[in-house]
Amino acid sequence: MAALGADYALFGVGLSFASQSTILPAFAAYLGAPNVVIGAIPAVMTLGWFLPSLFAAGHTETLARKLPFVLRYTVWERVPFAVLSLAAFFLADRAPALTLTLMLLMLLVITGVGGVLMPAWMDIIGRLIPVTTRGRFFAFANLAAGAGGFAGSFVTASILAAVAPPASYGACFVGAAMCMALSYAALAVVREPAATGRSQAVTLGAYLSRIPALLGRDPNLAWFLAARAFAVIGSMAGGFYTVYALHVWDAPAAQVGVFTTLLFVGQMAGNAVFGWLADRRGHLLVITMGLAATLAGNLIAVAAPTLGVFGVVFVMLGTQIAAMNVSTLNVLLEFAPVLEEQPTYIGLGTTLMAPIAFGAPLAAGLMADAFGFASVFVVAAVAATVALGLLLTRVRDPRRVASPRPA
Repeated sequence: MAALGADYALFGVGLSFASQSTILPAFAAYLGAPNVVIGAIPAVMTLGWFLPSLFAAGHTETLARKLPFVLRYTVWERVPFAVLSLAAFFLADRAPALTLTLMLLMLLVITGVGGVLMPAWMDIIGRLIPVTTRGRFFAFANLAAGAGGFAGSFVTASILAAVAPPASYGACFVGAAMCMALSYAALAVVREPAATGRSQAVTLGAYLSRIPALLGRDPNLAWFLAARAFAVIGSMAGGFYTVYALHVWDAPAAQVGVFTTLLFVGQMAGNAVFGWLADRRGHLLVITMGLAATLAGNLIAVAAPTLGVFGVVFVMLGTQIAAMNVSTLNVLLEFAPVLEEQPTYIGLGTTLMAPIAFGAPLAAGLMADAFGFASVFVVAAVAATVALGLLLTRVRDPRRVASPRPA
C-alpha cells in the first residue's frame, strides 16, 4: 500500500511542475496561443484521461493480473515530459507554433495512456484497499503530493523569476520528468493482490452493448453521471484563471508561481479534511463540497476587485481538486455491484464524460474571445449550481443504498 501511495504522490508532484492550471497555460501564452488554444489544454488533457477508459475496461476485466499491464504502458505517461523539456529548451523560440502543437500532442499521449490504464489501476486500488480506508489513502497520498507540489511551487516561482523563458519552462518540465521516473520506480515494487475472478473475453461491440441496460437498471448511477456532466462544465474556467489575472492586472511572470502555491494550499487543506470525511460520511458528501468550492471560485473570479482577492480563486480550485481526487473515482467503485465490474464503472464515469469534458473548455475559449472571461466564469457558476442541485435532490450515496462490499 505504501508503494502504491508513493507512486500516486510522486506522479502528482510531477504534474505540479507542469500544472494545467498555471504552468502550461503560461507556457502556451508565451508561445502566442490564442484563448481557444489555451482552452484546448485542459480539453486535450481531459479527453485523454476520460475517453479511452470504457473501451479499455472490458479488456481489463479479463486480466488475471493488472499490474504488469500497467507497468508495460505507463512509461508513455512519463517520457513525454522529457520531450516537453527538450522542446522548451531548443525549439520554442525557433518554432513557437510547432512547439505548441508538440505540447498538445504530448499532453494527449500522457493522458491518453493514463485513460487506458485508469480502470486497471483503480481495480488494483479496489482490491488492495478496504472501502472505509480508501478516502484516507487518497487523502494522504494527495497530501504528500500537495506538500511536494507546495515546495515545488516555490522552486517554480524562483525559476520563473530568475530564468528567462522559454528555458524557465524547460526547467519545470525537467522537474516533472524526474518525479515521474521516481513514481515508476515506486509502482514497480507494488504487490498486487490475487484476483478473485475475471470476466470472459468478449468483443468490444458485445461489451459496449451491455452499457445501456446497465444504466437503465441503476437510475442512481445515471443521475450521478448527469450531475457529473454539469460539474465538468462548472470546472471549465480553471484553465483561464491564470491568463485572466495576467491580462487584467498585468501580473509579473513570478505571480504564476504564487498562484500555484495558493492552489496547493487549497489542495492540502482539502485533503486534510476530505479523506477522513469520505471514509466516515461517504464520498458523495465530499464531491458535493468540492462542487460548492467550484461555485465559490467562479463567483469570486467574477467579483474580485484586486489581484490579492483573486488569489482566493486558486484556493477554491485547489479545494475542488482535492475533493475530486479523493472521491470521484472512489465513489464509482462503490456503485459497482461486484468486484469484477469495477473497471466498467470506472470507465462509465470517465468515458461518458469525455465529449463534455473536451468540448466545454474549447467552448469556454471561444466564449472568452467573443464575450470576455467574465462570461466563462458566470456560465461555469450556473453549471456548478445545477450539478449541486442534482446531487442534493436526486443522487443517493451508494454506500447507504447497499452495504459496502469487502475489498
